[in-house]
Amino acid sequence: MTDHNALLTESEIPSSDPLGLFERWFAEAREAEPNDSNAMALATATPEGAPSVRMVLLKGHGPEGFTFYTNAESRKGTQIHANMQAALLFHWKSLRRQIRIEGPLEEVSSEMADAYFHSRPFVSQVGSAASDQSRPLDHRQTYVNRVEELEAACREAGEVPRPPHWTGFTLAPERIEFWLDRPNRLHDRREFIRDGDGWRDTLLYP
Repeated sequence: MTDHNALLTESEIPSSDPLGLFERWFAEAREAEPNDSNAMALATATPEGAPSVRMVLLKGHGPEGFTFYTNAESRKGTQIHANMQAALLFHWKSLRRQIRIEGPLEEVSSEMADAYFHSRPFVSQVGSAASDQSRPLDHRQTYVNRVEELEAACREAGEVPRPPHWTGFTLAPERIEFWLDRPNRLHDRREFIRDGDGWRDTLLYP
């Protein structure tokens, strides 16, 4: 059985590989978390610095960064386009761990957005295409009717066109912090900061 309390300070964890440590923790979260192990808080801000945060789902990750998808005309989408910086937070309660990630955002290619949009269940595609996300809705039935009408039209056409404003963003990490719960608030915190093509790291006081 994996010792979840030994992962931050093991000497064999290379200081140059925070993405490898993320992969280990994420793999264990997929086994341990009962729901949505890929859920993460996404914090954005207006150009004036007013913050906003909400939960989204991680849909891809690798050396290039961490990718999620959204309606670019939503509140978070407009904030992202106005200020292409963001922060992510993973909190896995079952493992008593969290990871904070900060860095700039870059919009995914239209080919990537198309591929992910059409990989979703048909009704989810319809629901996204029919939604004016974050904007006022006079009555829920208005949205339900729109979904039903679009679903009927798209079933006849054979596909749901991806709306041009439905896209994705990749956060390129510049700072990653791993947090591990320990008794009596003597938690472990380890921070990695991008340094050229590599990383420098340090332990932090809890």
